[in-house]
Amino acid sequence: MSATPIVLVSADNRLFDNVSWHATPAQYVEAVLYGSGAMPLVLPALGGGLDLDAILDRVDGVLLTGSRSNVHPSLYGVEPAPQYEPYDPARDATTLPLIRLAIARAKPLLAICRGYQELNVALGGTLHTEIQDFEGRMDHRAPASDNNDVRYAIRHPIRVLPGTCIGRILGEGEVQVNSLHRQGIAELSPRLVVEAAAPDGTIEAVRVADAAGFAVGVQWHPEYWVRSDTASSRLFKAFGDAVRAEAASRSPGRVAAE
Repeated sequence: MSATPIVLVSADNRLFDNVSWHATPAQYVEAVLYGSGAMPLVLPALGGGLDLDAILDRVDGVLLTGSRSNVHPSLYGVEPAPQYEPYDPARDATTLPLIRLAIARAKPLLAICRGYQELNVALGGTLHTEIQDFEGRMDHRAPASDNNDVRYAIRHPIRVLPGTCIGRILGEGEVQVNSLHRQGIAELSPRLVVEAAAPDGTIEAVRVADAAGFAVGVQWHPEYWVRSDTASSRLFKAFGDAVRAEAASRSPGRVAAE
């Protein structure tokens, strides 16, 4: 019997009750377990203290989560300002090198919201800090509510481009998604290809053009509705299929040696 594949899940470094925590929202680890059929393993945001090569030896995929924090502007050539906060430099120091190494090692990679923005920055792209301030752009921020079902409600269309990875998974044409972000892609990394966009031109999905395996990012939040929304379910199933293929490629001898 083959072992259950393991997916590495990025974590934030947060302060709760004056104690520093390495944490990730439950919706991501649950989506890995129930949507992809893999075992989630949370990676602490310890930056250069981690041996990422050794960690990637032992896992079959990487999920980059969303977060309330933003990628630090200095990492893409913009001056920091209070309105762009909060930041999480410990997470930045962990996820950006993780992204580059995971792609180099052909580990399946799914990047969501902040993780999607990290993907673009890690590969040389830049971000708009507050896209709702641009003329002609819709407000992509979450509705004001204490009810997460309202905040994560599926509420606007995206156009999936033909001949794309996302198109093969979700189907080409129009797909409805949710929206909870302030930042967005400005200059696209030369290593990324646009897979979908919102009606206002905001890039909503990308893939890594030179990746040897599954490596895609989405600006919306499929993890929240993975057990009830068809498009969300399909995306996590496709990620799970890629992760299982990676696990199957790891020979028993190699696993034993690790």
